[in-house]
Amino acid sequence: MTTSAFKLEKRERGRAPLKLLLRLLPPVVIIGLLWNLADGPAALALLAEADWLYLLLAFVAVNLQTIASAWRWHRVAARLGQDIPLGHAVAEYYLSQLVNQSLPGGVLGDAARAVRARHQAGLGIAAKAVIIERLAGQIAMFSLLAIAVVWALLNPGGLELSVGTHELWVGALVLLGVVALCLLAVHLARRHWRHHLGRSIVTALLAKGAWVEQVPLAVVIVALNLSSFTLCALATGTTLSAEGILVLVPLILCAMLIPTTVAGWGFREGAAAALFPLAGATAAAGFAASLAFGLVILAASLPGLFVLLRQRPNPV
Repeated sequence: MTTSAFKLEKRERGRAPLKLLLRLLPPVVIIGLLWNLADGPAALALLAEADWLYLLLAFVAVNLQTIASAWRWHRVAARLGQDIPLGHAVAEYYLSQLVNQSLPGGVLGDAARAVRARHQAGLGIAAKAVIIERLAGQIAMFSLLAIAVVWALLNPGGLELSVGTHELWVGALVLLGVVALCLLAVHLARRHWRHHLGRSIVTALLAKGAWVEQVPLAVVIVALNLSSFTLCALATGTTLSAEGILVLVPLILCAMLIPTTVAGWGFREGAAAALFPLAGATAAAGFAASLAFGLVILAASLPGLFVLLRQRPNPV
């Protein structure tokens, strides 16, 4: 290694703690602001009095979602020519969830999943399988959100929103943020399309009957995702209408896609506190439901520890 390269590497290592701090700062600041703006003590009281039965059901739903997502990864990889046994896919998915819950960015666990699965078909195929599996989930969620918004607007007496000017502005800003994320995803997809990702997407999700298995899987995974958050809301004392579940909950969950966070903390709570008043609940109720949801997801990722401890490192 040359002297200049060594100095560059040393400088990068020195900057790593600062980068980590900058990643951790936004969620901490947001939660601190919410503590004052969304009545943190009231949210904490709701969380302390949470119904454990609903939390247990949410925990089960999150674990079923992880298993179903691993199954989708298993099938996507098979369509691309990569053989990942279902049991191994489930174990690796739990491990990636644990990493995503622990480190900033929300995608490091998925990147590691691709690297660890590269030996059978190469890193290129492994990376495509992981990207397409995650993309399928986002497509399903955004599709549901689009359909639900249209249905709620056209359905007479649909969304019974108790909104004021302030809530409308907050809701509009949250929606604008989600639209910006969608446009960014489309832009990135167009860039990767040139590298044959588009052809792989068709192969994995649509061609030769792939959609027959992918559509039911998408429905089940989205339903489990919405159910887990809804159960956390019930646990903390808020009952959401069907329109609230189908419109507001996806918007809250989409806030977790912002990469400058750890496992969605902060941005998810901000979205929940902003959007819950649109359904007649309080900002504190949204704050409490989102905190409960985050804790349930964290608990549901802990089986990844057993996977980490029992597996030997793969050969390089």
